Amino acid sequence: MSLKLTVLGCHSATPRVNAHPTSQFLEIKNHHFLIDCGEGTQVQLRKYSIKFSKIKHIFISHLHGDHFFGLVGLVSTFRLLNRENELHVYGPKGIKEIITLQLKLSNSWTHYPLLFHELSSNKPELIFEDATVEVHTIPLNHRVYTNGFLFKEKLGERKLNMNKVLQYSEIETCDYQNLKNGRDFILKNGTLLKNNTLTLDPTPPKSYAFCSDTSYFPEIIPQIKNVTCLYHETTFLKDKESLATTTMHSTAEQAAKIAKEATVKQLIIGHYSGRYKNKEAFLNEATPIFKNTLLAEEGKVYTIN
Repeated sequence: MSLKLTVLGCHSATPRVNAHPTSQFLEIKNHHFLIDCGEGTQVQLRKYSIKFSKIKHIFISHLHGDHFFGLVGLVSTFRLLNRENELHVYGPKGIKEIITLQLKLSNSWTHYPLLFHELSSNKPELIFEDATVEVHTIPLNHRVYTNGFLFKEKLGERKLNMNKVLQYSEIETCDYQNLKNGRDFILKNGTLLKNNTLTLDPTPPKSYAFCSDTSYFPEIIPQIKNVTCLYHETTFLKDKESLATTTMHSTAEQAAKIAKEATVKQLIIGHYSGRYKNKEAFLNEATPIFKNTLLAEEGKVYTIN
């Protein structure tokens, strides 16, 4: 199954009628992750028919309002929907205090376990792992403590080469899982059949790197090297590069340079400043440097192969 990314919001600063702040919904290996939760995120979830109950893990990059002001509303709505399952929130140190204070003063404590995983390290950390997926932080360079997130599939099972398997009547259906797990097969006459003669390599694992907000920061390149898809903020165009430097944001040209140096397969750019009316200008600036660039668009679903 391919990774699926739904962009719920891809603009910077304040929400507008047709421009919502950052939030994304990522589907990977039967996991459903919410990345950032700008104001209005739960409305966007409803608009694009994403079931609230699927969300078990929320990753917040930093404590600027356009990336987390929607969180307390979503947490409260889960309560109204009689949620029972745990909700895990990963974000900078202080996020627990912010959210729990709001819940306390409004007497709106959740009836479900709300678990915070506060982050403070300036080095990459493994913050989530199970049998199929890993999530690592990507330390970024912004005005406040900020992380991107790297979502990585683990290498899957080997695939049966049925043309080869069916040549041996001794191999039964009950043996298939062992073959997928990489084991060799021994025939009754003692002949050893090496696993790589009966199976094919598994599908290469896919990965998604989310990087918003940050100044031009080449230090992230080793960590995101060869990722399947990179989302990188492009608040400004080159005409405002000095403003990008001052505010610690990136231009479309700079995002494309990062993608090129990291040899990523696909680049998606977003977090547009409201001063730009023509989003194609971002694409025009990025594609001469990194051809395989797409614009983030609200409501669009990106299949990451």
